[in-house]
Amino acid sequence: EGRVEVYHDGKWGTICDDQWDDRDAEVVCRQLGLSGNPKALSWAHYGQGSGPILLDEVECSGNELSLDQCKKSDWGQQNCDHIEDAGVSCDPFTGTYLQFCVEGTVRLTGGRSPSEGRVEVYYNGDWGTVCDDGWTDLGAQVVCRQL
Repeated sequence: EGRVEVYHDGKWGTICDDQWDDRDAEVVCRQLGLSGNPKALSWAHYGQGSGPILLDEVECSGNELSLDQCKKSDWGQQNCDHIEDAGVSCDPFTGTYLQFCVEGTVRLTGGRSPSEGRVEVYYNGDWGTVCDDGWTDLGAQVVCRQL
């Protein structure tokens, strides 16, 4: 989750939140290889960016493979300030889904990619870590299979 930034013409920039919705978030999550419950966030929810605002009026149907396939303004054509920077959460455990987590649900956090990280387990209404005492490749295989 975080502020959405795109790389175009040799520079990184933000996306204005005009028309920004969950269908756009779904495309961002897909483009990043993340599954979950895509949520669009507006009004610089994850903080204001700096530098150029590269996209505005993004309107995805939700089926596109990348933002570049969505209807949008021309690159750099916008009428926004950074207070309107768009954000996305691809976290499968956001919103009401968390209420339905089953005891023993596992997730990975803090890794460089969605397929690595610290192992956490949902138990008794909270997330907790797993101690590494006796941790082996067999335990890792079980976690990977569960995910």
